[in-house]
Amino acid sequence: MPTTRIGGRAIDVNDEGFLTEYSQWDENLAPILAGYAGVEDLTDEHWKVLRFLRADYPARKETATLRRVASVGGFDMKELFRLFPGKPAKKMAYIAGLPKPKGCV
Repeated sequence: MPTTRIGGRAIDVNDEGFLTEYSQWDENLAPILAGYAGVEDLTDEHWKVLRFLRADYPARKETATLRRVASVGGFDMKELFRLFPGKPAKKMAYIAGLPKPKGCV
């Protein structure tokens, strides 16, 4: 796996730039990743989604899909598209430091 420097530290990523080591992410890294993903400011609403994803991942060992975030996390689908415009599932996973969800192209 390649290593890149993000926020002044070495981070392991895959070929698409998604973090490969769960433990390398922290909340200081998220705003930097958000900027790379085209999400300018992380609001409380963004953080609720990111924290849900981070909490959901360890037990399942896979990133929640957009449908799971909406149904299990209780987030409104339209709001997810507003918060993470374009490809919300990929952007949410990327900013949360998780693998790309299955089914995302």
